[in-house]
Amino acid sequence: MPYNFTVSPDFTPDHLSGWFIFNTWLQRALDEAIHLELFDSFFDQREAIQADQIDLIYANPYDAAMLVRDKGFSPLTKPEGKADEAIIAVNSSSGAECVEDLQPGVKVATTDDPDVHMMGLIMLEPADLDTKNIQLNIRDSFVLVAKDIIRGDCEAGIFLAEAYNDLSSIAKSQLRVLVKSEIQIIHHALMVGPRLAQKKDSLMQVLLSMTDDIKGKGVLQNLGFSGWKAVNEEESEFMIDLMDTLMV
Repeated sequence: MPYNFTVSPDFTPDHLSGWFIFNTWLQRALDEAIHLELFDSFFDQREAIQADQIDLIYANPYDAAMLVRDKGFSPLTKPEGKADEAIIAVNSSSGAECVEDLQPGVKVATTDDPDVHMMGLIMLEPADLDTKNIQLNIRDSFVLVAKDIIRGDCEAGIFLAEAYNDLSSIAKSQLRVLVKSEIQIIHHALMVGPRLAQKKDSLMQVLLSMTDDIKGKGVLQNLGFSGWKAVNEEESEFMIDLMDTLMV
């Protein structure tokens, strides 16, 4: 029976093939059968996690506490030099020059990406805006968030910074960034579950050595990563505690 691997649904479409390439490379490196299962929503993914159907996950920081504390997952690695940041953007023709220019009742496009949504709401606080006095339009992807702003269906949008940067040049020319978070220590992480825990050392070894050969470097390039960096449990707990604080 193969192990099951999944990826947080907030990865950008440009990297879809990269995760399948990575999974193929990982199976060969470990000599193990690993099935990559991608979910359309965070809800569907969490249902699979709760049902103990996931053995390896590239997890968003919001779900880290549940994975570690409730499901016995252990952190392995994080992408080197990458952190999760959020952006609030408006139409390039908008009169808003800063977040404080947004008024109660503003229509804000967002996704169900939990950590990005949370960071975006925190960045709206200086304008005294929250879920009680704004209109949220929940979209399935950051591309659709951009479309809402460009078409004028929403006045602002919340983006994962990486996803915003990956938008087409045409789309970005019609948008303008109001603010970007600078938290710097929130990140996705590759985490291993109990059923695959006996392979933790082998996993760590093959992941950290990917930059040592041409094929490994090519796989990383398809993901938009320069390499993996080890994450210890102390660092993971610090991030979990920070996320708990931000969610209060």
